[in-house]
Amino acid sequence: MPVTHLPGDPRRRPPLPELLVSLSGALFVLAGAVGLVPARSAVALGVAAGCALACVRLAWLAGAPLTHRVAAILDAAVLVAGLTVAVLPLTDPPYRLPVALGGLALSVPLYALALFRLPGRARLSGAQRLRRTVDVLGLGISLLFAGAVLLPPGAVPPAARVATVGGAIGLAVLLVGALTERRRRPGAARCLAGAAATLAGLALLVVLLAYDAPDRATLAVVPPLLFGALLTAAGARRAGAGERPAPDGPPAPWPRLTAPAGVAALAAGHHLWAVGEFTTPTTALGLAIIPPMVVREVLTAADDRRRAQRLAVHEARLRALVGDARPAVPAPGGSALTLLADRPELLRRLTGRAGGALLLVDLLGLDDGTGLAEPVLVEAARRLRAGQGPDDLVARLGGTEFAVLTDVGPVLAYALSTRLLAALTEPYGWPGGSTRLRVGIGLAETTGGDPQDVLRQAELARRRAVQLGGDRVEWYDAYLEEQLVRRLDLERELPGAVARDELDLVYQPVLALADRRLVGTEALLRWRSPVLGTVLPDELLPVAADLDLLGEVGRWVLDRACRQLADWSASGRELWMAVNVTPGELAAPDFVSRTATALAAYEVPPERLVVEVAEPVVADELPTVVARFAGLRSLGVRTALDDFRAEHASLAQLRRLPIDLLKIGPHLIGPPPDGQHPLIDVVASLGVRLGLEVVVEGLESDIQVAGARRAGCRYGQGFALARPATAERVEAWFEEFPSTPR
Repeated sequence: MPVTHLPGDPRRRPPLPELLVSLSGALFVLAGAVGLVPARSAVALGVAAGCALACVRLAWLAGAPLTHRVAAILDAAVLVAGLTVAVLPLTDPPYRLPVALGGLALSVPLYALALFRLPGRARLSGAQRLRRTVDVLGLGISLLFAGAVLLPPGAVPPAARVATVGGAIGLAVLLVGALTERRRRPGAARCLAGAAATLAGLALLVVLLAYDAPDRATLAVVPPLLFGALLTAAGARRAGAGERPAPDGPPAPWPRLTAPAGVAALAAGHHLWAVGEFTTPTTALGLAIIPPMVVREVLTAADDRRRAQRLAVHEARLRALVGDARPAVPAPGGSALTLLADRPELLRRLTGRAGGALLLVDLLGLDDGTGLAEPVLVEAARRLRAGQGPDDLVARLGGTEFAVLTDVGPVLAYALSTRLLAALTEPYGWPGGSTRLRVGIGLAETTGGDPQDVLRQAELARRRAVQLGGDRVEWYDAYLEEQLVRRLDLERELPGAVARDELDLVYQPVLALADRRLVGTEALLRWRSPVLGTVLPDELLPVAADLDLLGEVGRWVLDRACRQLADWSASGRELWMAVNVTPGELAAPDFVSRTATALAAYEVPPERLVVEVAEPVVADELPTVVARFAGLRSLGVRTALDDFRAEHASLAQLRRLPIDLLKIGPHLIGPPPDGQHPLIDVVASLGVRLGLEVVVEGLESDIQVAGARRAGCRYGQGFALARPATAERVEAWFEEFPSTPR
């Protein structure tokens, strides 16, 4: 499955307009406080400036497909909040409280509707829902307690009671959501925090008006309303930029545990200083904060135990990779082997060693149980000893693994590794024949740490060299270890993901370049893991292949794509749907029949489905791909060759493959070499001659779009045209761009 890459990170320092508006808001508050302008006018002007800028920002985002509806709803919510405050100086005193209540009542559903539609929201597990509920309860009760003790003594006006209770609950929900999402979805977290600040400012305004507070007291609503509006717009911009959700980290105990206690303690201290005693209801409310905090402590302790257990499992598996599973085997008659050091000697020499490097060498493809293995190992040991320096140590760790400990620095150690690699990959001869081995070498610096850690690091580097095919040298770095731990997490969580309904599809629109009409989509797989966050296909598919889950995942993708295509077809949208498959999936004997079953189950016209396979991986399975594509075309399903390279081998394959669409990348659009036609012109002309439709993918600029259209390509996809989006957001295109048959 293709992976979409984001063009840039939208995180940057606040732009100048936001800074100027914030400064003007502060000046209005100061002017109102010292009496230079009426306080209510200062409030209206300060809030209006921030809301106006936020509305402009959100109006720009409302034109983008990814945030078409969300930005429009957020724009309406911010506009309502700004107008609520702006009209107060023009309203007669008896009507100010109803206006404020009406603005608050209208802003709440608008914000709720928009926040639920923000992209990237993942389904919570039962444990996550429990933790979030406890967090909301703890913070909500503490805010209720604070509101109860900070309100003036005596009867509480009904409007103030509603705003206080509703504000405390809503603020707790939004703040806990923002804290939870701040790592995985920073844009959504900012929107949640902005909504919390805006609604808190409106609730505070209702309370002040209900108590008929002095005009200057209303200046307190300017900061939350101003910054809430700007934060909402900034969060929507970042969410709309297509940010890639990051995996959740371990839940931080602060401020989830300390915030409720801190809020309650500060409120209680102020109340004791101002009033001196608590009523029975407020005392009970204060004590009610304790149970959620205790439950949260218990859940945190349980989380810590589970993380410690997972780390222990990871550590055990990492240790197993470099453990003593293969003890050195003495070789009778092999003097070159018996003269080598063993693992204990290597570890002893590593102890306290502050410089140098450790090389782990693995001879690949040698069957240690054959009679030929012994002479080859003896010859390999001889070559290692011949290539070592005078102070280097050569050890045999077991089987086909050797180690070289050297005192030289990183550059010379790498040079030594390449010399040994060249020597060890030379053919090994014996009477009647010879053999050549692949060799993987892992290299780690010795830093005076634990010898087992140095050995583990070199082993991880060696494993990386082997995974990449051998005949190479790999250095250890911390990223290797992170990759391995990540891989273990993926292998643990992926089984059962289909049954748990954690897989999802997003859709990359395909447009006609002539008129920007929507003609089709490409289904892109996403794994919304509650533990690991959103996992893209470049990580997911290799793990699925190793766990023999590729068929299960592929069946789910085909079924979900056909179901979505049926929904769009039922509404009169004549779109095609491209589904990516691997040669391994195509090789399944039942692939064609399974495709026919899915089409029949959802009554999808077969010509609306496009099955595509990437050109670089076709060569090894060309006969199978040809046979399966022929079977699909007999059903009426269209076929496509993705990532066409326009090389000689690609052209040779193109003549054999029964395909309908040819997908090429933007790298073919460029200046013509030596005055010749650009490659895209050649490919487009070839497509016309072969009767193929050419789709240019990965278009990220208007220049690339213009080049593809100028070359005669009919269709294109990429960020310059439309970003991948959920089915609901793709449907927003239907309102603006009618679909085109084909």
